[in-house]
Amino acid sequence: MTTHHSGFQPGDILTRDEIHPVLGGSSYAGICPAVKKKNVLIFSDSEIGKRYGYRDGWLAEDDEIGPIFTYTGTGKRGDQALEGGNSAILNHAQMGRTLHLFIAVGKVAGTGTRQHKYIGTFKVDERKPFETRRAKDELGNDRNVIVFRLRPIVPYIREASETLRPAPESRSRFHETAGRFARAVRRQRRQLQPLTDLDRLEAARDDLADTFQEREAAAGETIGQLEVSMRNRSARLMVDLYNPLHNTVYEPTASAASDSITQALAQLIRARRYLRDLPHDQPLHLMVLAPALPDEDLRELLAEHGIGIVYRNQNGSFSEFEGHSVWSSDPRGFRCADCPVAGN
Repeated sequence: MTTHHSGFQPGDILTRDEIHPVLGGSSYAGICPAVKKKNVLIFSDSEIGKRYGYRDGWLAEDDEIGPIFTYTGTGKRGDQALEGGNSAILNHAQMGRTLHLFIAVGKVAGTGTRQHKYIGTFKVDERKPFETRRAKDELGNDRNVIVFRLRPIVPYIREASETLRPAPESRSRFHETAGRFARAVRRQRRQLQPLTDLDRLEAARDDLADTFQEREAAAGETIGQLEVSMRNRSARLMVDLYNPLHNTVYEPTASAASDSITQALAQLIRARRYLRDLPHDQPLHLMVLAPALPDEDLRELLAEHGIGIVYRNQNGSFSEFEGHSVWSSDPRGFRCADCPVAGN
């Protein structure tokens, strides 16, 4: 990626009239591509975020790579899309552009001119560039938004006041259309750039999830996304396939091979940690959704953790594997045979 020396230091307080002559871009909008200067300028404003029910900021917890700043994309009405400024953020590396992040910090004394603090240069997280969430649009209607995950490049400034607060307790929100939207946005992203092996695995998971959701909808079931605020964490857990009536989480896999199944197992165990104590009429059920029946060893591994399997059979429909029942280590108790039976 081409790195442009900004001339600014992280922590500098600037107006747009001072920023744009140096870095390029327009004097308005939250995302400003600067073609000639090879930059993309990102302006985060908590006051604007409040109007739409979201807040940008640093995640309170770092992962093994380091810190992440979450930034909600552009689009004031209806579902957001990977176009315009959103596309400029996602594809900045391929376009040879540098991301520069600014946070609004007030106004010049005695004027209406906004001031912005320069945070530093960033890049989009390669492993998970974005996630999708629900928020309000400017008309007050619920819609799906794109939340980018940005990683800072040294040097940068990070202050506690710009860090998202961890959730005091686990909470969840169900959105019937958000899972489909998330997969559609990921599909759109894959069409905009050369596919990697990881992209192909993601595509296989998304295709399987779409097929399963369509099949369940045809049978009268409701499947959607569950957005979970995890206690003591500021990050969100997004479950793309959840049946609210049966309190069932489905984790799709790219294949029935060991790596795919064990990754799904880890995701489901994490989901159980935060979902099992939420009130519901039904006990929590966890299911791996696989494109084929895993081998016996993997089936036993899942059964040991109280996790069932729904798999695509030879005629293209879905079946549930009814293996021997094994009590999980979960003190609530759960057996694979207790899972809702998927139609053949």
